[in-house]
Order: sequence, then C-alpha cells, then structure tokens
Amino acid sequence: MSEEQKQQETVSDSPEVSQAENSIDSPELELESTVDSTASVEIDSETAENDGEVASEQEEIFAAFQQENANLKKLLDEKSNQADLTKAQYARVAADFEKFRRRTAKEKENHETQAKKDVITLLLPVVDNFERARTQLKPESEGEKAIHGSYQGVYKTLVECLKKMGVSAMRPEGKEFDPNFHEAMLREQTNEYPEGTVIEQLMRGYILGDTILRHAMVKVAVPIEPVITSEEKNTEEEQQENNNL
Repeated sequence: MSEEQKQQETVSDSPEVSQAENSIDSPELELESTVDSTASVEIDSETAENDGEVASEQEEIFAAFQQENANLKKLLDEKSNQADLTKAQYARVAADFEKFRRRTAKEKENHETQAKKDVITLLLPVVDNFERARTQLKPESEGEKAIHGSYQGVYKTLVECLKKMGVSAMRPEGKEFDPNFHEAMLREQTNEYPEGTVIEQLMRGYILGDTILRHAMVKVAVPIEPVITSEEKNTEEEQQENNNL
C-alpha cells in the first residue's frame, strides 16, 4: 500500500472527518426538528383553544341548568302554595258544611219534636176520657161489658202508639213535689206522708223525651196544724201582754 493511500485511510477514520461528515447532514435534521416543534406548538395552541371553547360551552350549559333549576323550584313553590291554599279553602268549606249540616239536622229534629208535641197534646184529652171512663164506669150486663172491652181495646191501641212515639206517663205518687214536673192543685194535711210528698195524681202528666207535654196535676201533703183551744189562746195572749209590759 502506498503512503498516500495510508494517509487517506487515516484521514477518513479520524473523528474530525466523521464530525465533518455529520455536519454536512445537520441542516436537514435541524429543519425537520424546527418543523416538528412548530407543528407541536400549533397543535398545543389548537388544543388550548378547543379546551377553552369546551369549558365555555360547559359553563353555558351549567348556567342554563342552574336557571332551569331555579325556574322549576319557583314553579314548585308556586304550586305548593296553591296546593296549601286549596287545602285551606277545602278545610274551611268542609267545616262550614259540617256546621250547616249539624244546624240543619238540629232544626229538623226540633221541628219534628214540635210537630209531634202539637199532635200528642191534642190527643191527650182523648186519653183522659178513656181513663176516666175506665175508672168511673162499672159495666154490669154482657152488652155493657162488651162495649167496655171494645173502647178499652181502642184505648190500649192509642197508648201503644204514644209509647212508640216516645211518650211516657208520669208516676208522681209517693215522690217529692217538683215544680218542674208537677202542678199542685190541692194540699192535704196529713201525718202519713212527709211534707211536700205527692199524695195523689189528679190529672196525669206526660213527657216526650226530655220535653214536658203536660204537667201532672197533683195533691200535696202538708203537716197538720195543731188545734189551739180558747183557754190556750187566752193563756198565750196573757203571756204576750206580760212580755210587752
């Protein structure tokens, strides 16, 4: 091998030659690197813009949801207030209707009671006549007994009808006189009964439920007054005169 060839090989194998060769290719590498970095910057910019747009859209959607939620809440409150008002109105109407129903039922009951009272009051003299005939008449013949049994049957039927209507007869004999139920027609002095006791019922009284149709006319017991003789009377007068002196 010649000396020149050896020198050329030595030169080609040296680091400086290699660096020079590398330096020849470097402009293309630098250009590619610049292009890549520029593209990366552009991509990052586009990504940032897209992210900003997405965030803005999300904020707008969230704001719209908040507004819709507020509107729904307001509407719900209005409906709730209307429902409460409707309930209050319904409760008031129901209370007024219940009062009206009770008042109407009470008035109806009072009218029915008054009507029954008026009719029964007109029938009481008929009952009195039947009772008077039963106590005073003493049938002897078969015909009289048949007639007596017939009108007594009518009397019993009338009494049963009065009982079904709620009428009850007073039984004041032997009880204490009560001006709410009794009317004193006679007073009899006696020691057999306490003072104020009803001895006899002269005319029967009747009650319809808690309403008095007619007071019982009665005879009431009073204590016997002591009999004062003329001598006792003179002695009592003398004692009074001496006391006055």
